[in-house]
Amino acid sequence: MELVHGLHNLRDKHKGCVLTIGKFDGVHLGHQAVLAQLIKQAKQRQLPASVMVFEPQPEEVFMPHSAPARLSTLRDKYEALEALGIDRLICVKFNAKFASQSAQTFVQDLLIKQLGVEFLVVGDDFRFGKARQGDFDMLVDAGKRNGFSVVNTQSLRMADCRVSSTAIREALESGDFVQAENMLGRPFCITGKVVHGEKRGRTIGFPTANVLLKRMNTPIAGVFAVQVTVGAKMYGGVANIGHRPTVNGTRSQLEVHMFDFAEDVYGKRIAVMPIAKIRDEQKFESFERLKQQIELDAELAKQRLATKTL
Repeated sequence: MELVHGLHNLRDKHKGCVLTIGKFDGVHLGHQAVLAQLIKQAKQRQLPASVMVFEPQPEEVFMPHSAPARLSTLRDKYEALEALGIDRLICVKFNAKFASQSAQTFVQDLLIKQLGVEFLVVGDDFRFGKARQGDFDMLVDAGKRNGFSVVNTQSLRMADCRVSSTAIREALESGDFVQAENMLGRPFCITGKVVHGEKRGRTIGFPTANVLLKRMNTPIAGVFAVQVTVGAKMYGGVANIGHRPTVNGTRSQLEVHMFDFAEDVYGKRIAVMPIAKIRDEQKFESFERLKQQIELDAELAKQRLATKTL
């Protein structure tokens, strides 16, 4: 699958496509139903099936402190879309300059002139352009005048599909990982590259692999029994997702201790799949007290993991 990262990388060869625009957060079963229809339309027209996403997501620009928690990073989306058979992912850098362009410019310059869209799929609540002046009806009118079809995502979804990114976030927040998996079509995972931390964990016998969550506001926080995929192998473990209040942490971070594991994973990508929530994150009066709690957490995590494998 081709990744076009930034509109400045669009070329003449990218003109002519079947396109859908959206966040596709999680690339869940509802999204997959829409994308299957998109691919079908693309094959009929012998055009690339293309997906356009915005990075950062608009809410993260306009209301960063209250933006919805992300289910997936851009890399996660890329991998999921590629697996489904999408031909091209167009990642638009969303900033004040892009948001200030008129709705007419978005349609005429981007959709028609640069992309040559022949079939467009968007949500009927999709808004775009300065002051959100563009809407679904405007796209339908533009399609009639310029010879491209516009349909809404709901018409392409499964009739009984009640899957949404919001519903998945709610399931994750309540610790219902089975329900989240049923809606995603796969287990929920947090993926990322292992970075060097403060190495406090190894001083108490619990070395951790640390993943910075950067801009990603995760839908879960606390201490969890987890399964961790490193390369082709999977390990049980216990993970903390949050800000590490006992050591006055400020960055959102994932720390995972893997059982029976002693490899060097710095710089490697890992996938952490929560199995069960153990407790909320809390601040302890001392590092020694934290160590005692981690020992209890680890034992409980092993019990939860053993139950899952039965």
